[in-house]
Amino acid sequence: MLLPVEPALLLAAAEEYGTPLYLYDLDKIASQYRRLIESFKGVHFKVKYACKANTNLSVLRHLLAEGCGVDAVSLGEVMTTLKAGFQPQDILFTPNSVAFQEVQQAVELGVHINIDNISILEHFGAAYGDRVPVCLRINPHVLAGGNSHIQTGHIDSKFGISIHQLRHALRVIKGLNIRVEGLHMHTGSDILNPDAFLNAFEILLSTAEDFPQLKYLDFGSGFKVPYKQDDISTNVEELGPMVVERFSNWCHQHNKNLELWCEPGKFLVSEAGLLLVRANVIKQTVSTVFVGVDSGLNHLLRPMLYDAYHHIVNISNPKGPARIYSVVGNICETDTLGWDRKINEVREGDILAIQNAGAYGFSMSSQYNSRLRPAEVVIKDGETILSRRRETFEDLWQTQMAV
Repeated sequence: MLLPVEPALLLAAAEEYGTPLYLYDLDKIASQYRRLIESFKGVHFKVKYACKANTNLSVLRHLLAEGCGVDAVSLGEVMTTLKAGFQPQDILFTPNSVAFQEVQQAVELGVHINIDNISILEHFGAAYGDRVPVCLRINPHVLAGGNSHIQTGHIDSKFGISIHQLRHALRVIKGLNIRVEGLHMHTGSDILNPDAFLNAFEILLSTAEDFPQLKYLDFGSGFKVPYKQDDISTNVEELGPMVVERFSNWCHQHNKNLELWCEPGKFLVSEAGLLLVRANVIKQTVSTVFVGVDSGLNHLLRPMLYDAYHHIVNISNPKGPARIYSVVGNICETDTLGWDRKINEVREGDILAIQNAGAYGFSMSSQYNSRLRPAEVVIKDGETILSRRRETFEDLWQTQMAV
């Protein structure tokens, strides 16, 4: 796969800021956002970036400047996006399995509230009636693709109100005088089958007929990005017009003028991000040649959590002979970043670039093994700018009180 950034710039960044190092190409993020806007033109379309993918303030502010909104799943994300400059009306709060007090705090902040279970819906109606509008997250029971770790629309999912519970939800809404202004669904990540996604969207449209006060429909996201050379990805240029046509026809048939929302995360930021790591050791066993690097699952959890593939390139020795390596971290766990990879010969001290690290990389990172989280750099107009400093040892214990 081609690197999104010139290797010379990456090597200079590694030299200036050290490794491990996260880098995000802001121009690539903007181009992905514009792809969506162009693909879904013809309706009142809004993008709500699923910021759990990457809450770096510079990334958030860049998307805000493009006209993007956000989807937040915690109060921390709400507060971070407000800090970045988003207005409350730009933010959709979509929590899961939270106490009602957290929902109340979000109401006080003035953001859009998305409710995904009947228990919280009952609490909400009793507290607010029709004074505060809500969005309902439904579960359409449709799988749109991807592995089981990233599916949220199946029948055993903890997410959303089942479409089979719709009559119950409608009775609660009527009995407590709840004003529903939006409907939401999310089938999961890595949409491989447009037909399955469109089937779920038809369920969303059908469900909307029971809600006369709607202002918007949010079809979630889950657009797949490529991880390997010639990998399958969601063709949003093909899918967008199909969704727009169905949505426009429905609005015309029902004399509605609704907004159409979506909430991509990985699609916007994954390909824009790289994690640069340094080869500490080359260790050959009886069966494997390991490259041990100065990072691991504490910085990039996806390979171990999701069995996710991230392409790895040796940018220090790009013309070296290709060899087979397993790239592993320095954490005292099995933390393999890539098994049996064909990589140009790796020497101790070489810089490796791990691709598709813009989503769920730093946001899932930790201080496990009391190792420090890396710095983050953004690339803007061909220049690197420090966006988050590298942690220090003092950061490990700054919130603790020794007793």
